[in-house]
Amino acid sequence: MRAAFFPLVASLVIALPAWAQLDRITNREAISGLKAALEKGSRAAVASLGRTDGFFGNDKVKIPLPESLQSAERMMRRFGMGKYADELVLTMNRAAEAAVPEAKQLFVDAVKEMSVPDAKGILIGGETAGTEYFQRATSEPLREKFLPIIERATRKVRLAEKYNQYAEKGVAFGLIDKQDANLDRYVTQKALDGLFLIVAEEEKKIRQDPVGTASNIIKKVFGALR
Repeated sequence: MRAAFFPLVASLVIALPAWAQLDRITNREAISGLKAALEKGSRAAVASLGRTDGFFGNDKVKIPLPESLQSAERMMRRFGMGKYADELVLTMNRAAEAAVPEAKQLFVDAVKEMSVPDAKGILIGGETAGTEYFQRATSEPLREKFLPIIERATRKVRLAEKYNQYAEKGVAFGLIDKQDANLDRYVTQKALDGLFLIVAEEEKKIRQDPVGTASNIIKKVFGALR
C-alpha cells in the first residue's frame, strides 16, 4: 500500500500544472495533510452540532416541522395538536444534537480506511470533495446509529407518538408526504443533512485558509494547492 502512494503527487502535478508547488511535497505528506484536514473539519462539525442548541440555535440546520406539515398547520390545529408544534420542534432538534456525537468515530474510521484513489479524488476534486467522500462512506452507518438515539429522545416525552398520530391524519387528508409521517426517520434524515452541510462548510474554510488551521502539514499541502 505504501508503494502505491508514490505516483500520487507526481500524477497530480502532471494533471494540474498550476500545482507546481506539490513537487516539493512527498506522497506521505500529501496523504497526511489530507487526512489531517478531513479529521479537523469533521471534528469541528461534530463539536458544533453535538451540543445544546447546536441545531436549535443554528438557522442553517435547525430542523423545522416538515414543509407539508407547516402548510397544513392551521388546518391541523382543528385536531387539537397545534399546541405541540413548538415543543415538537425543540424536541426534534434536541434529539439531533444528542445523536451527532456518534459521527465522530465513524468519520475517523472513514479517514483511516481511505484508499489511494479516494485520496487522489479528494485532492483534485472540488471544494467539498472530502465531504462527498464522507457521505458515500458514512451515510448509512450514521443513519443506523442516529435512529435509535433519536427514537429514545422523542420517546421520553411521547412526542413521536403524538406527532405520528398528527401526521397520519395529515397523510389521510393528503396534506403530509408519507416520508414525513414518521418523526424519528424525518429527524434522522434532517440530522444527517445538517451534519454534512456543516462538514462541507468546515472543509471549505480549510481549503480557503489553510494557514488558519494552525497545522503545519495542512498548511503545507493545501497551501501548495492554492
